[in-house]
Amino acid sequence: MNYDAVYALLLTALAGCATGIGSTVAYFTRHTHKKLLSIALGFSAGVMIYISFVELYSQANEILTKSHGKLMGGASAAVSFFGGMLLIAAIDFLVPSYENPHEVGMVEEMQPTAAVPQLHRLGTLAAIAIGIHNFPEGIATFIASITNHTIGLSVAVAVALHNIPEGISISVPIYFATGSRKKAFFYSFLSGLSEPLGAILSYLALQPLITVEFMALIFAAVAGIMVFISLDQLIPHAKKYSQGHQSVYGLIGGMAAMAVILILF
Repeated sequence: MNYDAVYALLLTALAGCATGIGSTVAYFTRHTHKKLLSIALGFSAGVMIYISFVELYSQANEILTKSHGKLMGGASAAVSFFGGMLLIAAIDFLVPSYENPHEVGMVEEMQPTAAVPQLHRLGTLAAIAIGIHNFPEGIATFIASITNHTIGLSVAVAVALHNIPEGISISVPIYFATGSRKKAFFYSFLSGLSEPLGAILSYLALQPLITVEFMALIFAAVAGIMVFISLDQLIPHAKKYSQGHQSVYGLIGGMAAMAVILILF
């Protein structure tokens, strides 16, 4: 494994570990600062959307157009983009919403006196569901990182911000069910490991197939995955926790930060 692959894997692993950070936040603060969470989720969405359209999709379209002409190249990029969306949408369909909780406020309001089996089941299902959702995010982070270190770092930060509230959603019911902070942290941390797992599997699977045109198709698909995640998860939840326009400010801030980074680097 070369340096670029090691760097990409490290970033992906760090982004996945953010679910563990979410579990520690749940211990030290009884209630999450929802305004800050709204801004953070909006910022994450802004980074993902801006990178997807301005960098990843535009690069994919340019490469494929040069190789196959405007019509076929443009069509290939578009099909890959929506194919990425279809992949993450299929995962959402296979994992029912009641087993994929993102409601930080809901889990924080749980009481230790609630039914232990119910709490344990909720935490376990949350860990499994979020782990499944993290798998394609790991692939997206890895592909972005191995292609461009600066873009990869930005994507990793955006994914990490997204993973923190997911860690809270897992750890709180597990903690109330077992009384063990170690178990709550372990469940959260374990769900985040699916991201580096996705990175490793994508590296092993894609390495023999890597060509400029193939990577362009992957760029477009990754862009579709990140846009879907932003529209389906990040923006709605940022808006839900927002009081006023914090989510919009976060979204614009994420886009602006990414624009500055791309200009400077």
